[in-house]
Amino acid sequence: MPIRRIARAALASYFLNEAAKAFKNTQSQAEEAAPFVEFVSRESGKKVPNDPELVVKAQGALMGGAGAALALGKFPRLSAALLTPTVGANAYMHDAFWAEKDPAARARKQSNFFRTVAIVGGVLLAAADTAGKPGLAWRASHGVKTSRREAARAAKTARREAKLLAAHAGNALPS
Repeated sequence: MPIRRIARAALASYFLNEAAKAFKNTQSQAEEAAPFVEFVSRESGKKVPNDPELVVKAQGALMGGAGAALALGKFPRLSAALLTPTVGANAYMHDAFWAEKDPAARARKQSNFFRTVAIVGGVLLAAADTAGKPGLAWRASHGVKTSRREAARAAKTARREAKLLAAHAGNALPS
């Protein structure tokens, strides 16, 4: 459906732009991300490296790859699902309006934060969109129900044929 292609491409444009910025302005984004990266590294028990530049580049690569896949319609649900946490992290790192003292900067960051929240909503919708086709969970449960119904029908048919065969065999016996 053309509307899905247009919507996915429009949504992906945000991520492709953010990916380009991550590689173009790695140092400044790493400085902004440093407190968040340090917190995540500490809370994860050092499973996430405390290297803001590496995290910014990895996030940029993820946004670029998944954003391109989303724009091209390749694995759109998986792409959107992978992009969701990057948007949340971006909002927290770059638009933490609650920590801002200057009223003008606070208002700007608050506006950007809620714009980013709206993008999260779009990405979640894209992750859940089955393009009008049943989802995997529905297909699995429907397949189980169909299999049970067909097995019961086959058993009933087998019983009926066995009775007919037994009745026919009984008539064929010599007296």
